[in-house]
Amino acid sequence: MELKTIFQRTCLAALLCIPLALQAGEIDRIVALVEEDVILKSELDMAIDMIEVQAQARGERLPPRNVMEEQMLERLILTRLEIQRAEQTGIRVSDSDIDEALQQVAQQNQLTLGQLRSALEADGIEFSEFRDDVREELLSTRLRQRVAQSMEEITETEIDILLASDRFGGEEYLLSQIQIGVPEGAASGEVDRYRTQAEEVIERIRDGLEFSTAALTYSQGPDAMDGGDVGWRNLNAMPPLFADALADAEPGHITDPIRTPSGFVILHVRDVRDQSEVIVEEYLARHIMITPTELISPEQARERVFDLHERIIDGEDFGELARTHSAHEISANIGGRLNWFEAGHYGGAVQRAVENLEPGEMSEPFESDVGWHIVALDDVREADRTEEALRSEAREMLFQQKAEEEVERFLRRLRDESFVEIRL
Repeated sequence: MELKTIFQRTCLAALLCIPLALQAGEIDRIVALVEEDVILKSELDMAIDMIEVQAQARGERLPPRNVMEEQMLERLILTRLEIQRAEQTGIRVSDSDIDEALQQVAQQNQLTLGQLRSALEADGIEFSEFRDDVREELLSTRLRQRVAQSMEEITETEIDILLASDRFGGEEYLLSQIQIGVPEGAASGEVDRYRTQAEEVIERIRDGLEFSTAALTYSQGPDAMDGGDVGWRNLNAMPPLFADALADAEPGHITDPIRTPSGFVILHVRDVRDQSEVIVEEYLARHIMITPTELISPEQARERVFDLHERIIDGEDFGELARTHSAHEISANIGGRLNWFEAGHYGGAVQRAVENLEPGEMSEPFESDVGWHIVALDDVREADRTEEALRSEAREMLFQQKAEEEVERFLRRLRDESFVEIRL
C-alpha cells in the first residue's frame, strides 16, 4: 500500500509539517514566523516533496517548484494557526481518540494497524510522527466543528422556505474545488493577477494535471488536502454563481474561475445524479420484553419469557400478558403494541425477528443485549418517506452552506489577525 493512498483518504493536512532530516552540514532556515512559532525551510521542502511523490506515482506533471512554494507556505501557516488556536481554546485530543482514528485509517486501506505501521515505515515515516500528525488533524477538525456549532440553529421556517423555493430539488453534483484567495480590499490589478493564476491552474489541469493534485498544490480551501473534495451538492442549494456555472454540466466538466467575495473558485464535476424517492418498509408489531434485574436473574428472565411464549400458544391473550409482564413500559401499557416503525428502529435483534415473520406469526423467544423478547408481526407496508428525507436534506444543506461560510470567515479572520512574517 503506497503512502499517498493513506494521505488522500485521511486528509491529514498536518502531515505536511513533518520536519525533514537535515543532511550533515546543511543549515536549516526559517521561512515564516507564525505567532511564537516558526516554519522551517525543511518543512516547506518536505510538504512539496510529498506532493511531488504523489504526482509522480500517478504520472502527473507539476508546475516548477518555486511556483508551488508560495501556496504551500500559506497552507502551512494556516494549519499552524489552527493548531495554535485549538490548543489555546482548550480543545484536547486523547490517546484513545488517536488510536480510534488510526484504526479507521487502517480499515479504510484494508490493513491491520501493524500493516499500516509497516507501510508508513517503508516510506520513511516514523509511526510516532504519524500519530502526532493525526492528533493535529483531529485538533483542526474539532476547531472547525466548534466554529460551525457556534452558529444559530437552522429553523423550521428556513427549511420551509428552501423547500418551497426553486433552489431545492433537481440534480445533485459530486464536486471538487480549488479556492484561490484574494486579499480583502485588493486593487483591480491585483485581482487580475489572481484571476490569471486561476486560469493558469485550469490550463495545467486541461494539459493533464489531475484536479486532486492541483487542489493539493494550489488550493487554499479547507478541503485542499482531500484533493478539494466537496461531496454531493444539490444544484439549487448552491449560491447562484455556482449554480449558473454548473447548469447542465456533465461529469468531467471544469468551470472557469468563479469570482467570490474571498477570491476565485474552480469547480470540477465528478458525477451527476437525480434526486430519488425514499421508500422504506415499515412494520406493525406487538412485543413482550423480559429483562434481568436485581430480583430476576438472567436464567429466570429466560425461563419467564419461554413460559409466556407457551401461554400465548395455548391461547392466552398476547396483549394482556404484555400489560402484566413486559418490561418495555411504553408498549406494555397498550398491550405490547409498537406503532409503525422503520427497519432497525428497535435494534438488530428485533429487526432480524420481524424479517423472518409473515403477518400473523409470532417469533420464538430471542435474546438481545437488553433482555429476552417475543415479537408478533401484525402487518408490513411500504411508506413514502420522501418528504421527511427532503426536510432532512434541506436542513443539512442549509447547515453545510452556513458552516462553510462561517469556517471560511473564521480562517480568514484568524489569518488577518495573527502575527505572520514571511521570510521565503
